[in-house]
Amino acid sequence: MPVRRVELLLNKTIEHLGLVGDVVKVRPGYARNYLLPLGLAEPPTPEKIEALKGARAAAHAEMEALRAARAATIEKLEAITLVLNRSCNDQGALYGSVTQRDISDGLIELGYEVDLRAVRLSQPIRRLGDYQVLIQFDRELKQEIAVRVKADRDLDLGDDEAPAEEAVESEGQGESGGEGAAEVAENAAEA
Repeated sequence: MPVRRVELLLNKTIEHLGLVGDVVKVRPGYARNYLLPLGLAEPPTPEKIEALKGARAAAHAEMEALRAARAATIEKLEAITLVLNRSCNDQGALYGSVTQRDISDGLIELGYEVDLRAVRLSQPIRRLGDYQVLIQFDRELKQEIAVRVKADRDLDLGDDEAPAEEAVESEGQGESGGEGAAEVAENAAEA
C-alpha cells in the first residue's frame, strides 16, 4: 500500500525539508502533529505562494551566505589538528569520553564555527591517541580533521619500560664486542 503524502506550503525554513515558500510533500502525521499546529506550514494557495516570494528570496540569499561561510570554514579546517587533554588511567583509557560536543566546543574555541550536528563521530572516543573525524555541513561540504587526545598528566607506564631499555643496552653490548654500557652510549653520542 503506497504511503499517502500531504502537500503543504512552508511558512518558515525547516532544515532538511525546505525553504520558506517551498511547497513540499510530507507524511500526514508529520503535517498534523508538527507542521500545522506550530504554524510552520499551511495548505498551499496561489495567493499564499505569491505572498511568500519575498521571504523566499531573502531566505535563499541567507542560505547562500551561510553556504559560503561554511565553505570557507571547510577550507580552513584542512590543515588543523585539534588537541584535547583528558583525564585517563595509566593504560590510556579515558575516564569519560570525547563526544561530538567536545570536538565542536574545541573547534569553536579555536575560532571555527562548527555546529554540533556537523561533527560526524560514529562512536565516542574512549582512548588516548590520534583520530580522524569528519566535519560535514552538506553532501559536498565535508573535511576530515585530525583529533589528538592527550593525557592531562604524564603517564606512569610502570615497569613495562625498564626491560625494554635493558634489552637495548644488552643488544649494544653484543654488537660492540663486550664494551660497557657507558662506552656504548659514548660511541653512539659521537656518531
